[in-house]
Amino acid sequence: MADWEDVRRIALGLPSVVESTSGFGHIQWRVKDKSFIWERPLRKSDYEALGDSAPDGPILGVRVADVGVKEALIAADPGVYFTTPHFDGYPAILVQLAEIPVPELDELITEAWLDRAPKRMAKEFLAEH
Repeated sequence: MADWEDVRRIALGLPSVVESTSGFGHIQWRVKDKSFIWERPLRKSDYEALGDSAPDGPILGVRVADVGVKEALIAADPGVYFTTPHFDGYPAILVQLAEIPVPELDELITEAWLDRAPKRMAKEFLAEH
């Protein structure tokens, strides 16, 4: 299963990605000043909302194309993907990093990057890959 080194390797392997630290002190990865994945530990309000179903371990926040994609991912694999009320109506998913296979993580990160990268850059990337 995946870990932060896998996230870092995959993200930094994509064009124009910069790793930085958010104002909360968490790692985030950006393409042309747009965040597409980030470290997202659960907060007190998340634990209150999730109750006993709150997962342990590292959590990755991932931008997705739209809320429909988010809902489909959660329905397909609720052992990996979840959300909290904080993200209601927002196209982002939370991922239990220790539960996702690395190839699936790679696809998820790449899709997030494609969604946030400038259109020309994304088109060039797709043409090469």
